[in-house]
Amino acid sequence: MNDLEKRLHQLERILEVNLELVSTVEVTPLLDRIVSIAAELTDSEGASILLLDERSGDLRFCTAADPQISARLKEIPVPVHGSIAGKVLTEQRPIVVANATTDPCHFRQVGLQTGFLTRSLLAVPLQARNRCIGVLEAVNKRDPAGFTQEDVEILTALAAQATVAIENARLVEALRAAYRKLGELDRLKSNFIAIASHELRTPLSLILGYSALLKEQGIGGHELEGVLRAATRLKHIIETMLNLRYLETGEMVLYREVFDLREEIAQACETYRSLVEVSALTLQCILPDTPLIVRADREKIRLVLDNLLSNAVKFTPQGGRVEVRAVYRPEMAEVVVADTGVGIPPEALPRIFERFYQAEDPMTRRYGGLGLGLSIVKEMVERHGGRVWAESTPGEGSRFYVRLPLSTPDR
Repeated sequence: MNDLEKRLHQLERILEVNLELVSTVEVTPLLDRIVSIAAELTDSEGASILLLDERSGDLRFCTAADPQISARLKEIPVPVHGSIAGKVLTEQRPIVVANATTDPCHFRQVGLQTGFLTRSLLAVPLQARNRCIGVLEAVNKRDPAGFTQEDVEILTALAAQATVAIENARLVEALRAAYRKLGELDRLKSNFIAIASHELRTPLSLILGYSALLKEQGIGGHELEGVLRAATRLKHIIETMLNLRYLETGEMVLYREVFDLREEIAQACETYRSLVEVSALTLQCILPDTPLIVRADREKIRLVLDNLLSNAVKFTPQGGRVEVRAVYRPEMAEVVVADTGVGIPPEALPRIFERFYQAEDPMTRRYGGLGLGLSIVKEMVERHGGRVWAESTPGEGSRFYVRLPLSTPDR
């Protein structure tokens, strides 16, 4: 094999590693392949990769070309100070040792524990973003002339590929660990919501019950009205948290029935009429003459309407107007909840259906709420096979559109 053929062969082998590098996230087989090719292309008896252990500060073998001693090598810590590999790591440059048996930096413990005699050695750093994470070594050059500059270049190219593979593997593991952590946090959050909701509902039911009884008996006056409003608001918050948990855990069950959507819209508007009057707003409910028959969970659809009406009332100043309009569309019923309130900033509009998102700064906001209502609306509507979106002009108001499939004889 002449020099050109040899060089082409070397490039082909390095290219093979590169192609494998971009097509896999399994690092161990790839590193095994790299040390095998490193030994082959440098015509050496063996090759290995050592990585810096951040906890102990030592270098640790992670793989070697000789599988017979690879397992034993992994048990041997190599000190950074007092080894050729450590010198390569700290100085971040390739080092060629023609006679390792007489070199004072050679760490002889490896040979004593494995029975492998290192005569000559070439080591290059594994450099990642201006830091050295390990060393790639080739040992015992078969050619008596020793390692060449060409060997240094080959090993440096393979070291760069090994570094990319190791860093990719570490990133993947970090992502997996973060995902596991998020999963655990999500589980803890769901458990907390379930426990907190359960613990709050019993005393809250007593507060609501006794407050309603006192109100019927004409006791308490305006103070009692305040207690009732606060308790009702807390009940709404608890129900919102529970609905979120049911959606996230897949425990939400839809009890579908066939009904006229106009009935639920009319009842929802009637429920909010007293609140609208107290807030000095005008509420208009416009329904078509044509029935809007849907097959849906009546309670969940009412929750959608309540959330949209609650938002419209909350964000509309005194003297404003809230309008609820139902429209027939081909195969769909469309509900529009419009207000003349503060509106939504254009940059916030794409995110308003995200969980916990609020357009206001949480430290200075004027309006209450957990930022969950619209996300629940979206998930409820989509579970019914519909869609929801919003349009808004800051300072002029917002319009929320809900479309639900109309019921047909076959569904």
